[in-house]
Amino acid sequence: MNQSRRVVVVANRLPVRLDEDDQWQISPGGLVSALTPILQERDGAWVGWAGVPDSRLEPFSHAGIEQVPVTLSDAEIEDFYFGFCNGTLWPLYHDAVRPPEFHRHWWRPYVEVNRRFADVTVEALRPGDIAWVQDYQLQLVPAMIREKSPDATIGFYLHIPFPPVEVFARMPWRRDILHGLLAADVLAFQTRQSASNFARAARKYAGASGGGWREIRYQGRRVRLENAPIGIDVDSFAKLAHSESTKSGAQALRRRLGNPRKVILGVDRLDYTKGIDIRLRAFQTVLEHGGYEPGEVQFVQVAVPSRESVPLYQDMRDEIERLVGQINGEYARAGTQVVTYLYQTMPLEELVQAYLIADVMMVTPLRDGMNLVAKEYVASRVADTGALMLSEFAGAAEQLRDALIVNPHDIDSMAATLARALELEPEEQQRRMRLLRRTVRRDDVFAWADKCLEALGA
Repeated sequence: MNQSRRVVVVANRLPVRLDEDDQWQISPGGLVSALTPILQERDGAWVGWAGVPDSRLEPFSHAGIEQVPVTLSDAEIEDFYFGFCNGTLWPLYHDAVRPPEFHRHWWRPYVEVNRRFADVTVEALRPGDIAWVQDYQLQLVPAMIREKSPDATIGFYLHIPFPPVEVFARMPWRRDILHGLLAADVLAFQTRQSASNFARAARKYAGASGGGWREIRYQGRRVRLENAPIGIDVDSFAKLAHSESTKSGAQALRRRLGNPRKVILGVDRLDYTKGIDIRLRAFQTVLEHGGYEPGEVQFVQVAVPSRESVPLYQDMRDEIERLVGQINGEYARAGTQVVTYLYQTMPLEELVQAYLIADVMMVTPLRDGMNLVAKEYVASRVADTGALMLSEFAGAAEQLRDALIVNPHDIDSMAATLARALELEPEEQQRRMRLLRRTVRRDDVFAWADKCLEALGA
């Protein structure tokens, strides 16, 4: 790897946030953890919104990285982010599990905001730099950078799925988006399937050429496609799992739950793509079939609040809480719940405590780009115990093939697999978990960053 090339990351948000004392702090998360040392080593920069509407901040340095803020107004946050990004792109790219909305008054701010990000990035670029653009909010940025800096090296990474061409076809501005992305030198995706879907769409709707999915040609340029599944910082989870305070906290948590024989865990941002309601119905089906006394098995569902002002998300929360109440009302006994529902953000140490007590981890989204919760659970299971149930529609299923793979649309099959997972023999638990842990460690977040940047000649 050429250590002299500077990297400029372009993302919707800066890697820093203001704390209660208005001081900048590094934001938590695997992406920031992976890229911070790379940018520090290369005198790199990060372009993004600072998280405060209408804030007009000059570039500043924090944690050894040049922070380059982009200004967004309240109206742009509403139309660009909550509108086009989350009302149009998010559902469309997740196989339209909810109908996407197509509004011209959302599309125009999306173009304007992408233009602003591109202009700020071009100003931040030095000769020889690499611009590495992140995710669906900024799909027009590569072409906009290319317009002003024809010789720039540009990469793009899509963190969510790219949908099948038959689904993407609904997008009124499909050619604009494809043109924006195809200006990159390297386009990287979570899965081979997403890369293949993109290649098909580019050939059908943008006039790109070339067979297969690894390389296509567009307007006389070669565009390389990469399958680069993102990972986690495995050591940080393993370290927490080994710590005495985490282990004692896990024991206390199990006691608070009433010391059930088996604990099932779900951890998700509250979103319709996660299939939380279907997962609860599968658990309800297991209880209907009998075999477990009240308090013997307990389902713990952590739902991290998300987009609380959006009516669709409010309705979804109401439906999930109604279902939790229904299951507890039918199967719980005085002082003994069968579902513990936590609508809250959980600190990392408490999250690992939950992973440690989970005999079965249910990661069963209807569609997901990767789903790092599955990898976090595996990294935390340092004793090689436990069972991971994983949706075939999560990107992680391409890698974690030793999980118990399920179709989340099939409740009866989900229930049957859950019943099997609850009684999985220790030998099979260990065999599967060892293989899963080996995969998660090999393909960690640092290996992901290296692969992406090597493809860009960094």
